[in-house]
Parts: sequence; C-alpha cells; structure tokens
Amino acid sequence: MVMVDTLQLADDFEIVGQAPLAKLTTLRVGGKAEWLALPKTTDQLKTALLWAKSKGIQPTVLGAGSNLLISDRGLPGLIICTRALRQSHFNATTGKVTAAAGEPWSSLAWKAARQGLKGFEWTIGIPGTVGGAVVMNAGAHGSETADILLEVEVASQDGTVAVLTAQELDFQYRTSNLQGGDRTVISATFQLSPGHDPATIKTATADDLRSRRKTQPYHLPNCGSVFRNPLPHSAGRLIQSAGLKGHQIGNAQVSTLHANFIINLGQAKASDVLSLIRNTQAVIKERDGIALETEVKIIGDFE
Repeated sequence: MVMVDTLQLADDFEIVGQAPLAKLTTLRVGGKAEWLALPKTTDQLKTALLWAKSKGIQPTVLGAGSNLLISDRGLPGLIICTRALRQSHFNATTGKVTAAAGEPWSSLAWKAARQGLKGFEWTIGIPGTVGGAVVMNAGAHGSETADILLEVEVASQDGTVAVLTAQELDFQYRTSNLQGGDRTVISATFQLSPGHDPATIKTATADDLRSRRKTQPYHLPNCGSVFRNPLPHSAGRLIQSAGLKGHQIGNAQVSTLHANFIINLGQAKASDVLSLIRNTQAVIKERDGIALETEVKIIGDFE
C-alpha cells in the first residue's frame, strides 16, 4: 500500500499529498495532485484557500470532474474538489432554489420536480455540479444556466466571501468571468417556476433522461460534449459526417452513439484523449474549413 503525506489544516480537515485525480473525473484519466483538498463546509473551503495563498499557490478547483481533461502527469499546487459541499433549499412558493457548489445537477432536477418547480428538467443528464455549471454556463436543449441564475456566492483566495448577481458574471456561450479567475463558487440561487403538478414535471424530467441515455454514451466514462457547437453548425454532425464515429487512439474512442463525445474504453490515457481531440480538429478543419473549439477544459502539462 502506497502511503501519501497529509497536512492537518484544522481539527477535522486535512489535505492529502500525491493524491490520484483520475477517480475524481468522469473520464477516469489523469495523474496525481501535488495536494488535494476535499472540503465539506464553507469554513474548510476558506481554510484551503488561505493555505494556498500562504504558500503563494494559485489553487485549481474541481467539481464533479466532468468537462475536464487532466494531464497524465497530474497537476501541481493545491487541487480543491468541491463535490462534498452539498446542501440545497427549495422554496415551493417563490420558486427560489439555493444549492451548494457540490450539489449534482441530476439530484437537484429530481428534488425540484417533487416540489412542483419547473425549470431544471434540462439539467437531468448533465454530469456536473452547481459550481461547475455556473462557472461554464452549462446548457442543453436551448436552455442554459444563465437563464435561471439569480446570484452566486463566491470566495476569494483571501477567504473573503461575496455575492454576485448573474449580470455581474458576463455570461456567454459556455463561459463566464469566473473561468480562470481567483473566485471559487460556494453556492448559487436559481429562479424556477412554482406551482406546477409534480407528476407532470417528474414525467418531463424522466423523458429527458431517457432521451439522453439513448443518444449519449453515459454508460461509459466520458467528459460530456468535447467541442463547442460552431453555430449554426453542430459539432457532432460535422464529426459524424467526416466518418469519425468509432475512430480510436489507444483506448480513447469517438463515441459511436454521439460523435461529440469521446469515451474511455477502459485503459485510456489523457494523452490518448488529447490526440483524438487534435486529430478530430485537424480533419474538420481540412474537410469543412471550420476550427472546432474545445468545450472540455484541458489542464496540466501535455507537451
């Protein structure tokens, strides 16, 4: 058994050295974190941020590890995974929902449905958390996070907490000004439509989930949509038309179910996934003259 170093930052909170990251990503690839923190409370999150600041480290924040490709060489510094920050509150009268950064979209969708709140149905198949969805303005089926977000609570690296309105985040297609910044999402508040029949909302949510499972490879490790849609085109249709469905490098494969997904067949490396991404971009550029931009965030040293 390999032993790793730990640093006790508080009585009930520690960070772990040389911690594997692959299990914290939906693609199940990537190396180790120099240091890893898994805060369960806002105070623990602040403690981790302050420790990083004291060491002169810019922390990297992960949620569910979806929409992410981490280098096989791992990541330096402090990696903060917020997936353990879970708490949610629903007001069935006003339709307001407040959820912690680590709450999975899928669980929120079902909870909202049971309350008769309409507006989260499209989130059911998104393999991510509230924090990640806010940062990247996650969306599907013509809806996006910006449509329903009221405000977000964030922590700066010095531990200062602030509340920002949706308008202050400069939302654009699959991005916000929180990307690449020094602010970490603690929680977010959304406005849903109250007063609906719970059975009807649950049926719509279930229908959306069934549709996704039929058309997207959620039964295998993947990172969600790999490329942004180069509007008015669809990235998936471009890749499929180029005959790249099923194309494989190492143990990474362009899904035969949906061409804008790359799946890990079991033993893929991050380098395999990146090579497949670059190959796909080259083919589409040469064939269609379109430069596909990645939606998946690529971090770490790939050389």
